[in-house]
Amino acid sequence: MNEKFEGIAQQLLSGNVYLEEAIELLERSMIQRAMESTEGNRSEASKQLGIHRNTLQKKLIEYGIANGHSRIRRPAARQQSRSRRGKASA
Repeated sequence: MNEKFEGIAQQLLSGNVYLEEAIELLERSMIQRAMESTEGNRSEASKQLGIHRNTLQKKLIEYGIANGHSRIRRPAARQQSRSRRGKASA
């Protein structure tokens, strides 16, 4: 794994990517993957990442990842609200 990181580091340096941008890219990617693998469970994702849940929440907002909410649960909430509207008008 260390060799892979060395290669990535060299590519980033060659591509004039600054350290701050490289860290953001890695952090965003890891957060997205953790959120996907835990099906949007922020507590589990924060454990996977080794950070506090509140820190994860701030980073989700900072990086605009589903506005701090899981992408997986969002469609279900929309379906519920649609079904409620349908029942109310029936």
